[in-house]
Amino acid sequence: MSTRASPLERIHPIAAEALATFMLVLASAGAVAIEQTHPGTLGHAGCCIAAGLIVMAMIYSIGDVSGAHINPAVTLGFWISGRFPLRRVPAYVTAQLAGSLAAAALLGAIFPQAPTLGATVPTGALWQSFVLEIVLTFMLMYVILSVATGAKEKGIMAGIAIGGIVLLNCLWGGPISGAAMNPARTFGPSLLGGAGDTLWIYLVAPVIGAALAVPACRISHPCQGCCEPISE
Repeated sequence: MSTRASPLERIHPIAAEALATFMLVLASAGAVAIEQTHPGTLGHAGCCIAAGLIVMAMIYSIGDVSGAHINPAVTLGFWISGRFPLRRVPAYVTAQLAGSLAAAALLGAIFPQAPTLGATVPTGALWQSFVLEIVLTFMLMYVILSVATGAKEKGIMAGIAIGGIVLLNCLWGGPISGAAMNPARTFGPSLLGGAGDTLWIYLVAPVIGAALAVPACRISHPCQGCCEPISE
């Protein structure tokens, strides 16, 4: 009997990534857009909590379906670590970016007066945000590799740990770089919100940070989680 996945079964993870990334950007960028249009409603801490909670919710929702990457840098990090096949990377990244654009389009319709549609933008020197995004994504990917099963973010502890590090990184890194840690988080809002001139920071830096986390995790977790081979 063949165990080959049907075309519909192969679509499920892609659809899950697109929908979950849509919800991620809608909630995280939406929180910033609300704060921009209604100052003091959420505040910095409120925006950070929204980002952490939506990540945690998506891990619990689709962790068993797609792995809940919802982040091109995470997908590439799993591939670099040998836990995700290269052939699936383009579809995952395309779905994530499409979800981001769809969320930004909806935010633009709901909050047309919001500057940048809640995109993450540097508030200081560009190099500060670039370095900070590398560090923040390194921390995020390190936690993900440490608690994920293979290339899947799933389980009670994974949701809490990953959602927690997103919230923490937003609290201390957000005032400088916006703490995107995710090219998809910035992609749609930046393109549709007119902040495309600094988009390169949020496309390049998170990928570097995720890549650096792979050897760091292998060094600190010898022959455990981070060394798991591709199982599909």
